[in-house]
Amino acid sequence: MDAPLYLRPRVEPPLAGLLSDRHFLHSLVDALGSPLNVLLPEAVAENAARFRAVYDRHHLTGRVYFAHKANRSSALLRRLAAEDPAAVGVDVASVEELRHALGCGFTGNRIMATGPKDAAFLWLAARVGATVNLDSPGELERLSHLVRAHGLGRVAVLVRLSGFEHASGREGAGTRLLSRRSRFGTPVRDTEALLSALERNAETVEFVGAAYHLDTTGLEEKARALEQCVLFMDACRARGLSPRALDIGGGFGVGYVAEAEEWERWTTALTEAVLGVRPALTWRGHGYGLRNEGGTVRGAAALYPAHRPTAGPGYLDELLSLPAPVLSHPPATLLLEHLHDLYIEPGRSLVDQCGLSLARVLDVRPDTDSGHYLVHLAMNAGDMSLEEHGVLVDPVLLPRGEAAAGDGNPIGVYLTGNLCLEGDLITRRSVYLPRLPRAGDLLAFVNTAGYAMDFHAHRAQRQPVARTVAVERRGGSWNWCPDEDYWPITPVGEQPDEI
Repeated sequence: MDAPLYLRPRVEPPLAGLLSDRHFLHSLVDALGSPLNVLLPEAVAENAARFRAVYDRHHLTGRVYFAHKANRSSALLRRLAAEDPAAVGVDVASVEELRHALGCGFTGNRIMATGPKDAAFLWLAARVGATVNLDSPGELERLSHLVRAHGLGRVAVLVRLSGFEHASGREGAGTRLLSRRSRFGTPVRDTEALLSALERNAETVEFVGAAYHLDTTGLEEKARALEQCVLFMDACRARGLSPRALDIGGGFGVGYVAEAEEWERWTTALTEAVLGVRPALTWRGHGYGLRNEGGTVRGAAALYPAHRPTAGPGYLDELLSLPAPVLSHPPATLLLEHLHDLYIEPGRSLVDQCGLSLARVLDVRPDTDSGHYLVHLAMNAGDMSLEEHGVLVDPVLLPRGEAAAGDGNPIGVYLTGNLCLEGDLITRRSVYLPRLPRAGDLLAFVNTAGYAMDFHAHRAQRQPVARTVAVERRGGSWNWCPDEDYWPITPVGEQPDEI
């Protein structure tokens, strides 16, 4: 029999300590129901400090903007609002996210407005003094019209660029290639209209700098984009404009799986299963983007690189240290020499190790077609959407009562949700657990704070949406409060008048 194909999660303090207190976690689910999201607000502040330490190491100034879309929590946002205003801000992508950020304690000058923007979003952003990250000359004209029509002050703006070119040959020679395509931003080759609009609307907008966001893990591609943005801002200065900041977006990554060997073994086994040389690893032969065409694997695996030895602040450090291809200076040196501030917009990586999602086991039964067991959970795929983002990682079994997780033999199971739909699968792959779960046990999905715990949440079939709580370790025990009741000035679980 083949050894279990584990993808065990990377778990670090304080999340590891929380996960080890299964009696506390069971008591939370008993009181608040399944599914349940649990967050550690102090962990997000620690992550922000780690990013800031990279700035300090490279002698850079600027601000870390939390990408709000990664998690809708009030507790996480309020904890970040309590950080140094010059160091930490928030990136909002809708008028409701903007209202939420303001209500959680962020002042307008700490807010970056990004994404598609309707008139209400632009007006409120301008009204409160947020920086607006513009995608096109048309968006700039609409913002300027609102400023004039309503007598608003000048609005700080960044211009988002895309379509960066680079040469594939040595020393700038060879084929010209475009960076990864994006539906956001103005292509670098089309910036003349954008610059003309900035000059024409100088009384309504203050041009702060340039921005980019590339949907790739490639360090070299991001370094090339950064370099070209620096060159673009040099050209802007030659025209009498005064940019001073470069926003390089997010995409710094998270390592979900603890061991590289487990990730490599599983992905190799997936290829073998698609080829038919080993039993299927997935529900009804799902290939995660791979397919068998005449004995050859075709397609590309739509999977997040779940084991990443360098991610988050470490990835930023590597990016800033990478020699640029044309100007021959690392990005950090370019920013220093040009006196540019650095803005970043981490989402997933800023909430790394900040939370988990809990689900109660409802029923366990054998499935004769697959030869595996089906484990039905009081949760659906919208409540815990790691797989929706291509992230594969095992949950942690938290037995009920005094039973130990290892009492039994490792077994592969499929995890299914609580919707009356054939496609409601928490995992499309067989997941190995240390023993067969029982009704009443909990499964803890670790590190779900970034895009997984509420990004796709819904009330289909009137199933409850997960509640969210904030927790904090004090002394020898954990304290908790509803997410919406957390304030950074009050110890978790206490009221302000108890301080």
